[in-house]
Amino acid sequence: MKFKAAIFDLDGTLLDSLDMWQRVDEKFLARRNLAVPQDYVENINGCSFEETAIYTIQRFNLPDKPEELMQEWHELAAQEYKEHIVLNPGAKEYLQRLKAAGIKLAVATSLPVKLFRPCLKRNGVENLFDALLSTDMVERGKEYPDLFIYTAKQLQVNPPDCLVFEDVLPAIKSAKMAQMQVCAFYNKYNKLQKAELRQLADLGIADFVKAPWPET
Repeated sequence: MKFKAAIFDLDGTLLDSLDMWQRVDEKFLARRNLAVPQDYVENINGCSFEETAIYTIQRFNLPDKPEELMQEWHELAAQEYKEHIVLNPGAKEYLQRLKAAGIKLAVATSLPVKLFRPCLKRNGVENLFDALLSTDMVERGKEYPDLFIYTAKQLQVNPPDCLVFEDVLPAIKSAKMAQMQVCAFYNKYNKLQKAELRQLADLGIADFVKAPWPET
């Protein structure tokens, strides 16, 4: 493939962290004597922290304010990211090879930077990135192309020269709307959508050992 920049989602793509968020959802809702609905994760995929908080308050008719929910989620997840979450297989080596080849690297995620930065630092990859970007920095979540367009501008690379690595369908659609190339990342949480992901994305992988290499 031809690309000058690689843009990475974190949860479920670069990071092996989806099980952790399931535990956070379970703990959060259990405190309110609620169970996690089957469609909850699907409905918040691609949303920013604030959008997820607003949706959750409306979904469960909670008295909390969005900032209170976001703070609670942050506290539940912070220790996991700081001490336990690891990269998916082959990710670090792939990032190192891309960096050495002169490819610009960015994170584009729904997570707040203060939450994921310690994780990237502990895993030895923080300094490989040219930009660490979050939906907190744009008006809308990843179900819209805002963050991808903003990321391309920050990297000073034209959108068609960017390759996005994503695992959720709404964000893949948004990256395509931003005129970027997309590599779908397959995991156990999106396996039921694999056919649709494969059709929409330019290619798909299940680990970074087989990740695409830029043509010279």
